[in-house]
Amino acid sequence: MKINVMRTDLANAVSVVSRAVSSKASIPALEGILLKAYGSKLTISGYDLEIGINTTIDASVSEQGEIVVSAKFFSEIVRKLPEEVVCLETDERMITYITSGHAEYQIVGMNSAEYPDLPAFEENEGFEIDGEILKEMIRQTVYAVSDNNAKPIYTGSLFEIENKIFKIVAIDGYRMAIRQENVDSEVNSQFVVPGKTQQEVLRIIGGDEEKVYISVGQRNIMFKIGDYSIISRLIEGTFLDYNSTIPKSGKTEVVVNTRLLINAVDRMSLLNSDKLQSPVRCNFVGEEIQLSCTSTIGKANDVISAPINGEEVEIGFNNRYLLEALRNIDADEVKITLNGGLSPMIITPLQGDSFINLVVPMRLANG
Repeated sequence: MKINVMRTDLANAVSVVSRAVSSKASIPALEGILLKAYGSKLTISGYDLEIGINTTIDASVSEQGEIVVSAKFFSEIVRKLPEEVVCLETDERMITYITSGHAEYQIVGMNSAEYPDLPAFEENEGFEIDGEILKEMIRQTVYAVSDNNAKPIYTGSLFEIENKIFKIVAIDGYRMAIRQENVDSEVNSQFVVPGKTQQEVLRIIGGDEEKVYISVGQRNIMFKIGDYSIISRLIEGTFLDYNSTIPKSGKTEVVVNTRLLINAVDRMSLLNSDKLQSPVRCNFVGEEIQLSCTSTIGKANDVISAPINGEEVEIGFNNRYLLEALRNIDADEVKITLNGGLSPMIITPLQGDSFINLVVPMRLANG
């Protein structure tokens, strides 16, 4: 292989693709990235057997070929090269020569035959969505994905598309986030996408005008974002019937300024830490929400004004779960619906029905 490429294009592509490279792999080749030079293009791929990222950049190809190079070393070398034009050349001993201006490197590569193939699947069904909308949908739900591998199905989000409505649902046993949008597609399907994959999609999606094409196979999914493709396994299993967990009505409703409530809960959170979790006690009574928190550190109290419609209720929450729900809703005002002190709090925007969040309460001690 012998090619010339632009350093900026190469550095950007390698930086993104390297995120799918395993740092400690049972197959040595998986600690590298695969370079394939054919025609007038260089294809760059990274893969850790669960998620793969590849992209193609323009190249002046004198000799076609393939090589696997160390992702760590290659990325660092390319990033620090002095000139914009980079020459990559390999020989029969799998040595890769990297030249830019007066800077020259030689690194040992591996035969591309040692690199596992990225998942190949028939694109049975797919749909297109505005990149900025998908980015918002993932951001507003992925925080509720479980990090507990005891139930692998919940380490991903349910992607459901039915009757031109696309939903993303994330559950971790303590909260649930649902985000929906209308899409122009005849596809009706549901599948579970790993949280890690969604985080990579978030990082790659760019400007407002970018479209994302989502292709779904039997066991894999592909997100096509500009010049990048993210291919990931799907999580197999039965996802919770989330509709059955959403109460159809509530005994108490409160409309409150989102920022005021976030700030008040944040103040209560000062008495908590990762090792110490005391509930934030919320007393919905009269025309106000009374907040308090008592821990071994001390005691805190606060009050914010908000007319209470319905029954008075006292309920406690994990401060982090409540804050994450409020911070991701992106609305000036939220409606809170309650069904007593032991049922989940439902948080929705005051206008529209694009977002629903349920937060399970913590049991309060007396007093």
